[in-house]
Amino acid sequence: MASVSPTSFVKEVLPPVLTSSSPPPSIFDGTTRLYVAYRCPYAQRTWIARNYKGLQDKIKLVAIDLEDRPVWYKEKVYPENKVPSLEHNKEVKGESLDLVKYINTHFAGPSLLPDDPLKQEFAEELLAYSDSFVKAVYSSLRLKGEEVSADTIAAFDKLEEHLSKFEDGPFFLGQVFSLVDIAYAPFVERFQIFLSDLKNYDLTKGRPKQSSWIEELIKNEAYTATKQDPQELLYHAKKRWGVA
Repeated sequence: MASVSPTSFVKEVLPPVLTSSSPPPSIFDGTTRLYVAYRCPYAQRTWIARNYKGLQDKIKLVAIDLEDRPVWYKEKVYPENKVPSLEHNKEVKGESLDLVKYINTHFAGPSLLPDDPLKQEFAEELLAYSDSFVKAVYSSLRLKGEEVSADTIAAFDKLEEHLSKFEDGPFFLGQVFSLVDIAYAPFVERFQIFLSDLKNYDLTKGRPKQSSWIEELIKNEAYTATKQDPQELLYHAKKRWGVA
């Protein structure tokens, strides 16, 4: 099986989280910066892409506290006031899937898309579906008790079907770890934690492709370097939803 992590992967000490009392970095000084929140799955997408392409020295991480955001972030960096955003060439861009594509095409490193046109077309289909997948699963997390919605079950069944499209590997596009895997990984990571605790539901049960996919993700240092403490993710999710 092909390696899922680049040989250039560099472990790093993560920068401290910036709050409303933190001064801004030297914005638009020529440094490329990726603004993230460590617990945000959308930001995690771009963080994984950066790591996988070995860009730790070329794209500096800036961590924002979403519960105590610096005023300067909205006023001087990204008026949308959300993460992720990318400061590059004295411009700031946003939206996680757009940024993953941008990082893939504008920076050196292993490609996050295969050359096969059929796989590229399938990739676009799966990226377009990702928002619907996330909404379908959250529909269960908002339900009281251990009920899991039919939409959630259907969403995971569809993911299993998508993972079965190509037989040459464990990822969505076969042997190649791609931006599609990056799009789904942060959310499946959280859904596995939340559904197990809140609904006593194992999303891998009866879904061998998903089980294998998750096992392969855990071998990928570019991804595992972005993973957060499961109990911390669960704590903040329960707090947000008002769940005891």
